[in-house]
Amino acid sequence: MAAAAARSALLNHLRLRVHVQAVPRNPSYTLSFNAIRRRFLSEEVRGSFLDKSEVADRVISVVKNFQKVDPSKVSPNAHFQNDLGLDSLDAVEIVMALEEEFGFEIPDNEADKINSINLAVDFIASHPQAK
Repeated sequence: MAAAAARSALLNHLRLRVHVQAVPRNPSYTLSFNAIRRRFLSEEVRGSFLDKSEVADRVISVVKNFQKVDPSKVSPNAHFQNDLGLDSLDAVEIVMALEEEFGFEIPDNEADKINSINLAVDFIASHPQAK
């Protein structure tokens, strides 16, 4: 018990007091609904997404070039496992190749859901970082 009291006294002695000053409110930092709407719904932002047909062509090309895939079986509706005979490790490798092709990292929770060409195209075409 004496050790706990000594520890508490030492911690109280070592603690620094921090004074928080109120930061004056700057109206230029206040975002209006219209500013947010312009930022996220503008033509410029919507125009920054890749064209879905371009994404589909590039995804199909990546999948056709994967060494374990028979290129004649690749179609826009092909499922990695059911149609192309790939296992889960192969699917991970394809997602990694897609990340390299489109220049952004696909989060693991999303990568786990991508099991067909259509799902890959939909995800990539809707991602603002895809190049």
